[in-house]
Amino acid sequence: MNENAFVVVFPSVFAKNKKTLLINNIKKILKINNQKTSQITRDDDLIVIDANDPVFASSAINLLFGVDKIAIARRVENKFDVIVSTIAKIGASLLLQGEQFYVKVEGRSSGYLPKDAEVAATSALIEKTAQMNSRPGTEEKHDKLIYCFLTKKNAYVSIFMDDGHGGIPYNSQENKMICCVYDELSVVSCLESIKQGFDVKIIVCYDDSNLHDLVKMINRILPRMVQTDVTLDFFKSPIKQQNTKSVQTAIKITTQILCSVAKLEKIKRISLPLSPLAFPLWFIDENVNIVLQNNCLPWIALSGIDDSIIKTAKEIGLGKYLHKIEKFGKIKFEKTGSDTKVFDIAAKSMKTRKSITVRIGPNNIHDILDSIDKH
Repeated sequence: MNENAFVVVFPSVFAKNKKTLLINNIKKILKINNQKTSQITRDDDLIVIDANDPVFASSAINLLFGVDKIAIARRVENKFDVIVSTIAKIGASLLLQGEQFYVKVEGRSSGYLPKDAEVAATSALIEKTAQMNSRPGTEEKHDKLIYCFLTKKNAYVSIFMDDGHGGIPYNSQENKMICCVYDELSVVSCLESIKQGFDVKIIVCYDDSNLHDLVKMINRILPRMVQTDVTLDFFKSPIKQQNTKSVQTAIKITTQILCSVAKLEKIKRISLPLSPLAFPLWFIDENVNIVLQNNCLPWIALSGIDDSIIKTAKEIGLGKYLHKIEKFGKIKFEKTGSDTKVFDIAAKSMKTRKSITVRIGPNNIHDILDSIDKH
């Protein structure tokens, strides 16, 4: 990477008052991924990392929540002429033959407007790339964005930029929560709980037919927990979700298991993987009441399934599983009255508990499956 290239983190809107925790999470994730840094500093709202390998460091940091976008950028002094020449130089090195570009300058300026720098840099870049047939595009239509952000003292001209996943930093709430993974919607719910800043304890309810898929989905979540080692609890469930009644029964059993584990682990808050968009209110109330009767606090992370969490799920590799969530739009839920067998079935499942501690790394899936087989 070229000299003076830094990793620049733009905190998400609700993480700007949590930058200290975000910096701590950045240090942890870099250490977990064996990435060395010389210095991590703040520059106005930005977090600037001087990393030995900016490419790998930026990739590791973008596992975190609390990030709006992340860039590898050249830092120069916030002076109009310096900014214009740097944008033109970097832009010319990034553009390919015939590409359209768009120059965007944002942030704090003194003595000039960001728009003035955009116009001047665009003109300079046109002149520099005259032989390449490159031309300016629009904000809506371009091949490459040449982005520059201004702080009070510095300007950061992007060499590479990627979107973050929003949310707030891990454990911002300073509150532990337990969640259960047993299908695709529950994975999204667990992901949303992490995105909302909770320190999450994950348990897994599985049968022989879905264990492998569940482990593969969990593997996409584990790196976001900013921990070197994560302990997972596995419980074998006798109920397969094959029809409306079995879906409702399986969810109630899972809720009862969550309550039992929460008591054992002395965790007060339970994340229920339910959404009013997918389940009727009376069914959500039944599960909430199970939690309350066990003196725990229910949390509905998916009170609304918005586009951003689905987008995040797709970006971290869960996209191929999400179509199965559509099944909830086809189920006609029916009140079945009190199910006296739920508690007994949950008690039997509790006896199948397998606790596995996995060291986060490239072999998570095999390590987890092998450990389950050995128990």
